[in-house]
Amino acid sequence: MRPLLKQLGLRISFALATGFGVGHFPVMPGTVGSLWGLPLVWLLQRSFPVGGVLASISAVVIFLVGVPICQHAQAVLGRSDPPQVVFDEIAAFPFVFLFVPLTLPSAVCGFCWFRLFDIVKPWPIRQIERLPGGLGIMADDLLAAIFAAAALMLTMPILEQL
Repeated sequence: MRPLLKQLGLRISFALATGFGVGHFPVMPGTVGSLWGLPLVWLLQRSFPVGGVLASISAVVIFLVGVPICQHAQAVLGRSDPPQVVFDEIAAFPFVFLFVPLTLPSAVCGFCWFRLFDIVKPWPIRQIERLPGGLGIMADDLLAAIFAAAALMLTMPILEQL
């Protein structure tokens, strides 16, 4: 019974790592996978107040759970930071919206900022990506999300004036 449960756990882990298959999308899987982050943010913001301690703790827990999930998928796929692994993008999204409520304008703006920072990888995001295994996969997206959160907080007052 134990090997069966372990096998099931590994399959669930891989399904989560690939965003339930979205990571296998043939074009821009990271961008497509990032879309899963929006329902996650919506769920967290419905459960916890924006900027609240429980929202922050939830985001950190999701990040920490992602490290072994991404590590396992990397081992299965036999490649460092494989494009099929999109859990890192999904898990980073709660950090983008920790201090900004999810609305249609903030969702579009936050999504664009996050993808920009995740793709361009300005200093020190590219350097932190070099951390080993699942930590490297997750950490660069976390930092991109923090950059995106700062940009979003600066951008939203301007958008609200339009």
